[in-house]
Amino acid sequence: MVKLNTLKMKNKSVLIAIIASVAFVLGAIAIGVSYYNTKKPQKTVSVVGLVEKDFTSDLIVWEFTYSVKDNDMKQAYSKLKAQNEIVKTYMNNAQIPASEIDFKKITTRPVYRGFYTNGNWNEVFEGYEAKQVVRIESSNIEKIESLTRDIAELYDQNIMIENNNPEYYYTKLSDLKLEMLAEASKNAKSRAETITQNAGAKLGDLKSANMGVFQITKPNSSDEDYTWGGAFNTSSKQKRASINMRLTYYVE
Repeated sequence: MVKLNTLKMKNKSVLIAIIASVAFVLGAIAIGVSYYNTKKPQKTVSVVGLVEKDFTSDLIVWEFTYSVKDNDMKQAYSKLKAQNEIVKTYMNNAQIPASEIDFKKITTRPVYRGFYTNGNWNEVFEGYEAKQVVRIESSNIEKIESLTRDIAELYDQNIMIENNNPEYYYTKLSDLKLEMLAEASKNAKSRAETITQNAGAKLGDLKSANMGVFQITKPNSSDEDYTWGGAFNTSSKQKRASINMRLTYYVE
């Protein structure tokens, strides 16, 4: 009886060992299959969607400067303040709202004239210069453009303007960018669907999406090139925006 019980216990131990071995092997197989499925190369397709859009600026920025000189700094400052009043009257007559005009802080500095004498550099004090910068931001582009071309009235009053070229901006650029991103993504997906269908496959889930650089250039111009950081044209009223999206999809 004791031998029979011992034999039963041995058989039970063997059975347990066999079951454990089988379970271990099955587990190892399952892990191997799972590892293979996660590590095996997955077929993907990458496409680029490009969108370009022309638009017109809706904001103009114009800066100009003028200055006066005098041997006395206070006199130079006072003369420039008087010229400021003339410029304000001129802008008011042109119906430019005061809210669109920014008279920057007046700057003053001593002015010297340099010259060589017998090989030595010399400087002669020529007085003080007081300088004024005026900045105008307006949505009335045509009116400001007209002012930039015709400031003879100020010249006639001995105000010597240093006239900078106006700059043009678009205040709804963020909305335009989002709209173009959506179009570029749609364009890229359409291309991916065409490629996979022609290959007899099926487009799967999106793996990754990468946005390209947002570029703003002058339309139909050879003067500008796209840049890695993104071109941003401000010299042209008419502009062209471009952006691309690179999408990568799984292929089933």
